[in-house]
Amino acid sequence: MSVKGIVTYRSAAGSRITTKDDKIYPGVLRKRLKKEGLYAGDFVEGEIVDDSFVIEKISKRKNLLKRPPVANVDTVLIVMAAKNPDFDTFLLDNFLAVYEFLGIDPVIVINKIDLLEDMGKISATEKIYRDLGYKILKTSAKKGVEEIEPFINSDITILSGPSGVGKSSILSSLLGLDIKTNEVSEKLKRGRHTTTAVTLYRFRDGFIADTPGFSRVEATYFMDKREVRLYFREFRNYRCRFVDCTHTNEPGCAVKEAVLNGEIHCGRFKNYLKIMNFYWEELSSLCDNALVV
Repeated sequence: MSVKGIVTYRSAAGSRITTKDDKIYPGVLRKRLKKEGLYAGDFVEGEIVDDSFVIEKISKRKNLLKRPPVANVDTVLIVMAAKNPDFDTFLLDNFLAVYEFLGIDPVIVINKIDLLEDMGKISATEKIYRDLGYKILKTSAKKGVEEIEPFINSDITILSGPSGVGKSSILSSLLGLDIKTNEVSEKLKRGRHTTTAVTLYRFRDGFIADTPGFSRVEATYFMDKREVRLYFREFRNYRCRFVDCTHTNEPGCAVKEAVLNGEIHCGRFKNYLKIMNFYWEELSSLCDNALVV
């Protein structure tokens, strides 16, 4: 008899499948399906044979994150540390572009706010993204993570972000489990990798994923360079002379004009240019002459 389930654990060593009645089985992938690959979050059908879930079919994915490798994600909590490691807007802007490209709802979680002596800078950064329509939460281990729970109301939610920002600690608090963590290296000031596999944990009616931390993510790994402009929200409000304007070296660029007028934040535009790998002097100096936002 055919049984449906979801891949709730995936590593190089194997997989586990959770069925609708929350029974968990080791996964066995049919040889003919190996070209499709198998990812945490995959919805599968198969048979239970000798206490293993033999996968006969992998349902069509609505999206697939390659890094971390998770399929069918509904919501992503992008966790960034206010300090230790320092808040990195370039990394955040790459994350946001990627998740907008994939059609996944992002929520920005600023963790470790208790480490800040002055909230002014992080509050200014928060305002930039909140004004763009992004949902933002601030939390810390001392404050607790109860305010995050209302945002975890979809089938599959993942915590994403660089190493050392506290993803595993947040997950431990949410689930009441001791998820393995590691302190940020004092010497390197960045997190050591503590998660080697992708695991989906049952949370209410859905699942939440613990994912490997990483120090870099590049939007151009997921999309063509000329597409990046489509996933910076503020650019959509302006009409340039050329429909396919990349907002770099084209004449009649309304986006660059908006930067000069202080309508688009300088830091965001500089991060965009960095993603596009454009370092021409006349472009990189645009923000130096722009109004302060």
